[in-house]
Amino acid sequence: MTQIISKLVTFEEFAKWKPEDGRYELYDGAIVKMAQPLGGHEELIGFLVTKLVIEYERLQLPYFIPKTALVKPPENESGYSPEVLILNRPNLINEPRWKKESTVSQAASIPLVVEVVSTNWRDDYHKKYADYEEMGILEYWIVDYAALGGKELIGNPKQPTVLICSLDEGEYQIHKFRGDHRIQSPTFPELNLTAQQIFAAAISPVA
Repeated sequence: MTQIISKLVTFEEFAKWKPEDGRYELYDGAIVKMAQPLGGHEELIGFLVTKLVIEYERLQLPYFIPKTALVKPPENESGYSPEVLILNRPNLINEPRWKKESTVSQAASIPLVVEVVSTNWRDDYHKKYADYEEMGILEYWIVDYAALGGKELIGNPKQPTVLICSLDEGEYQIHKFRGDHRIQSPTFPELNLTAQQIFAAAISPVA
């Protein structure tokens, strides 16, 4: 992750500037370019997308996963591009930035968001965690397949971990899954998927 413009900008300026190539995010007015993920990281994302699409299609839910949409917390000048973002199509009519900026800011539009941890792990565990919680997004997955997070988060010694954060009275409750533990997702309670299956999809080193 590299800051590429020294001055701070508004989200509107960022949305107008954002080029088609590369993946960029906005952190409290600072534009940053995200590192290009390596093969294993991309394979893990593809695996998750496949499993989640199969599940919401099976349940006949009006969801889809966009390629480059942004999540904007209403209270600050930030904009995130999650690895996996499930959107609730019927609510997009209520999103003022959707048509022109492919941007959502309402929890009703976002049943589930997934961040796959890379070298900037603190952003996923702290900043994005706080912003997604404040937005009221019901479910947030942190997939730390390379065990990069702090020891207080994923154990000592560190272990690959999937953290599922589910909103309860405005605060995230965190449940951790490792090895052959089956993922417990409030959004998809019948999802038959273990933490190890997710980790096995990443056959290359972390980005």
